[in-house]
Amino acid sequence: MESQTQYDSVNRIKDIMPHMPKIEHDIGVIDELEPKRLELASILQKTLEPKELITLFAQELGKYMPFDGMSYVFPPLNVSIELGQLSHNSCSYELLITDEKLGMVHLHRKIQFQERELGIAENMLAGLLYPLRNTLLYQLALQSATTDPLTGAKNRTAMDASIKREIGLANRHNTPLSFILFDLDHFKSINDQFGHLIGDQVLREVAKVGEDTIRDSDILFRYGGEEFLVLLSGTRISGATLLAERIRSNIERLHPFPDLDLRITASMGVVSLTGDETADSIFKRADNALYRAKHNGRNQVVIDDAE
Repeated sequence: MESQTQYDSVNRIKDIMPHMPKIEHDIGVIDELEPKRLELASILQKTLEPKELITLFAQELGKYMPFDGMSYVFPPLNVSIELGQLSHNSCSYELLITDEKLGMVHLHRKIQFQERELGIAENMLAGLLYPLRNTLLYQLALQSATTDPLTGAKNRTAMDASIKREIGLANRHNTPLSFILFDLDHFKSINDQFGHLIGDQVLREVAKVGEDTIRDSDILFRYGGEEFLVLLSGTRISGATLLAERIRSNIERLHPFPDLDLRITASMGVVSLTGDETADSIFKRADNALYRAKHNGRNQVVIDDAE
């Protein structure tokens, strides 16, 4: 079996060892690794964070075979982890438990892996399966509990916890924190004229525009109905205002239904944390700024006066 590849062939590591690819490895090595694989599973059960789990696994695997780098991907959770140096030479493994896909692991090294080393890697990877599955199930449950099912944005529960956490961090470290609160203009008339299925699709498109426009460090929340909030840690009012204007402009350019006479715009209020504000007070200021944007004619960005 060709194990060293540029990802053009993949080995499968499954929960039932006899179902693994047949490679004539040193049986003595496999017998020797059996207790270490069980020990590995115990070590990995200490965390439910994907990056920490993969890092622990890499550290343990490195005790028994040398490699330059490791990468792991699990698309359903947008997990992509890279450790060490990712070289041209590699071996790839698809991880499964009874055909349940747990992602892909790639091992990298400048020189080719030896057959004995591949046997070590495959046996150690078998010890990763169940701790990894527990971690992914936990993360999927968290995602489900904190994600709005319609738009894919974070939900109100996640928003409340994140605002409280970020305000605490900003006050402790004296760093800036800003918010953009926006909602869609005349959204009720969109539902009334075109129906709720079209309205739901508009919300999805707006959420996608928001996610595509913000930075990786920013978080988009669906506050409720047609209202959204962007949390911008480490960002001053000037930067938040520029981002709000980009979001507003990108929403205005949306035309998801070419056959419908449908114009989509949004009004936005921008605020930045001042002093020892609470989540309620800063949200109230954001809401007031949003109200002024609506009152002044909609489809515009208004900055809070307190900044």
